[in-house]
Amino acid sequence: MSTDQQHNEGEAPVEDTESQPDWWHRDHPTFTALTGFFTGLAFVIIVPGLFAAVLGWIFDYERAEDLFPLVLLTLAVPIGLVLVPKTRRFGLYMLIGLVTTALVVLGVAGLVLWYMVTYQS
Repeated sequence: MSTDQQHNEGEAPVEDTESQPDWWHRDHPTFTALTGFFTGLAFVIIVPGLFAAVLGWIFDYERAEDLFPLVLLTLAVPIGLVLVPKTRRFGLYMLIGLVTTALVVLGVAGLVLWYMVTYQS
């Protein structure tokens, strides 16, 4: 028996870490859902603001205001993610985050507007 075999007899078998994927590559279901949801949340908040800022830098106010509805074209990103089978789960959760955030923002804005019209007029 060689010295390597004698040395390893008393020890627990060493796990080959190179053959085992780490947690990031195993695609944990919660990880995909959370990243998709919060990506949708960030998408609703950041994309329209950046789009408006870029339009404001490039064009005058009236022209930027006319072009702002083009921000809706960015919805092709989550829709494209849903259409591709490999990214479908992420895209669905991104759409859920996007719609949920938009509903919360619009609901709170409507409630504040109602309050101001009703009690501040």
